[in-house]
Amino acid sequence: MGKRYLIFMKKAIYPGSFDPVTNGHLDIISRAAQLFDEVIVAVIRNPDKKTKFSLSKRKKMLKNCLLGLPNVKVNNFDGLLIDYARLREAKIIIRGLRAVSDFDYEFQMALTNRKMAPEIETIFLMTDYRYSYLSSSFVKQIARLGGDVSALVPGAVVKELRRI
Repeated sequence: MGKRYLIFMKKAIYPGSFDPVTNGHLDIISRAAQLFDEVIVAVIRNPDKKTKFSLSKRKKMLKNCLLGLPNVKVNNFDGLLIDYARLREAKIIIRGLRAVSDFDYEFQMALTNRKMAPEIETIFLMTDYRYSYLSSSFVKQIARLGGDVSALVPGAVVKELRRI
């Protein structure tokens, strides 16, 4: 029997800095695309966070990686996620979990969002075990030190990391 998915028939937002996008992010996005009619990958513009790649470069890398998923769109936002979700008329926020250590922070954020916007649900998707250790920070550090990141990020991202 093949994979069967329950279709929620809703619009969902998957927010993050994606600095850079990793195979773990892509795993969450591709699985979310099977669950929802539309997935908006929302790249946050956070002036308090120092990123290696500009907002436009992060969006471009994501768009290039997601060409085969027609129900996935890439956009950006700043400010509160719940305000952006309301603006886009999305009722679901997707958050990826790698390990138990992620859950505590994500759980607090989900409860805070629910307090401010009870009409918006947060759904947690666990990444594939192959990516449970993977983070953008680790990828940047490995690349900066000359390590091979080709198994961690898409090819287009490898090229961009070699440029920084």
